[in-house]
Formats: sequence, C-alpha cells, structure tokens
Amino acid sequence: MSRLKLVIALLGVLPGVGAAQQFSPPPGGAAPSTGTRLGLFGFGVRGGVDVTHGGQLVVGTTLDIGDLFTPQVRLRPSAEIGVFNGGNTYVGSLEALWRFTDDNQVAIPYVGAGVSLAGHQDCGADPSCPAVWVNLVLGFELHYKSSFNWLLEYHGMDALRQHRFYIGLTTRRGS
Repeated sequence: MSRLKLVIALLGVLPGVGAAQQFSPPPGGAAPSTGTRLGLFGFGVRGGVDVTHGGQLVVGTTLDIGDLFTPQVRLRPSAEIGVFNGGNTYVGSLEALWRFTDDNQVAIPYVGAGVSLAGHQDCGADPSCPAVWVNLVLGFELHYKSSFNWLLEYHGMDALRQHRFYIGLTTRRGS
C-alpha cells in the first residue's frame, strides 16, 4: 500500500474510533490511585506544523498508557507522519508528562520529556537514519466535552533542533 493511501486510511479510521469511546467514571467516586499504573487509559489525535522543515504538515496519534509513580506523571507513546514540503518524515516517541493540575480542571498545563526514533523518506540510503532524538514537550489541555479535551502543544525535538506545534483532541480520564 502506498504511503499516501496509508495516511488516508488512518485519517479515515481515527475519527470513528474516537467517537466509539465513551468515558465512564468508576462506581462510587473512587479516589485516584497512587503509584505506577499501566494500561490503555485514553488516546488522542493531533495535527500541526513542523516549522523546521518549511511548514511540513504533521499528523499523528497518541496513547495514554499509564501513570508513573503518581497520577500527575503520564506515560504517552505517539506516532507521527510529516507530509508535503519535502520528503515524508516519520517519528515514534515515548514521553513522560508532568501535569500541573488534576484532570477535573478546565485547563491542564503540562511539561514533559522523552525520546523519539525518527526517519524520513529514503531512510535506507542515509547512514544517519533512523536517528534517536531527545524531546521537550510543553502544552495544555482545555476541557471540551465530558469525554474529550482540546490539546495545544509544542515539541522541541532532536535536542531543540526541530520545532513542531500541534492542535488536537484527546480523551479525558474523567473527574
């Protein structure tokens, strides 16, 4: 399957998947747990621009896979593809995000760091490809609906040599 067909297929499937998930709070209003918890707690979709590569369009998805030591530190893998304005780029990341407020706030600012495995079109012909990048994440979520938040985010990737800005939707864990 060509890359363009794969991107079109993913963009067609992701909104349907997002519409199918409905958040249900735990019965009895259980208090948030402490400690490390792993599982699939939510996901998000986002789009944006890579200002380092002449405004390349970037689309991707994220998963909320758990808490690290406290509910405020979230583990989040993500995958992205950059298209147009040059060769296609591909990035897979794993990040830890520190959320400054609880999930029941209208705005939830966060900061994080992580690592990425990054490649590009014709990666096999480039001896420095794929590359491992260190990332910085700054962002916030804004309450949208009972099950979704808006996501606004900046990624300083490759030790701040790459700059990406995103907007998207992410599922809410609930209050």
